[in-house]
Amino acid sequence: MRRSLNLLYKASGWFGACCIAAICLLVICQVMLNLIDRISTLLTGTAIGLTIPSYADFTGFLLAAASFMALAYSLREGAHIRVSLIIGHLPEKLHRPVEMWCILFGLSISLYFAWYTAKLTHESFTYNDLSPGMIAVPIWIPQTALLLGLIVLSIALMDELVTVLRGNVPSYVEKGEGLLVKIKQPDQSVAEVLGGDDV
Repeated sequence: MRRSLNLLYKASGWFGACCIAAICLLVICQVMLNLIDRISTLLTGTAIGLTIPSYADFTGFLLAAASFMALAYSLREGAHIRVSLIIGHLPEKLHRPVEMWCILFGLSISLYFAWYTAKLTHESFTYNDLSPGMIAVPIWIPQTALLLGLIVLSIALMDELVTVLRGNVPSYVEKGEGLLVKIKQPDQSVAEVLGGDDV
């Protein structure tokens, strides 16, 4: 089960990374086409008019997909911005209940958005909503990426909740904040915390 979940989070993260790479490729191609147009204008006095149709729409769709599909992987790796100022000053015995409350709150928001995104995607599919650009894209396609990202995030939050209920440290604390949690004395070096002298 652990292996399957980790694979799901990693695949979701890789999908987000591929979307970012696709955005870079689209932008580079459009810049090259603009450059060719500029050279044509300088040499012949007229532009060829080269462009990737609806490239702004496609980059927007890819950016939304990348943002949502990377949510679960970012959570597990401790890459989300987390304000731990309050929980860090609470007594040790309150850390776990407050952590569970935070995860439950995040899970409820994630499930709420997943539910309404599913309804929105179904509605877009039913009514065949299309994007207004030069290339009309069925809107349910980019919305599905958002929905999948929210579902995987909800699974990741449930995973973290089970981890905390079992008495273990959440992965986002262990991976993202582990070093900060271990440094308790101001004069303690990073090398001492990590248990080596070659840092």
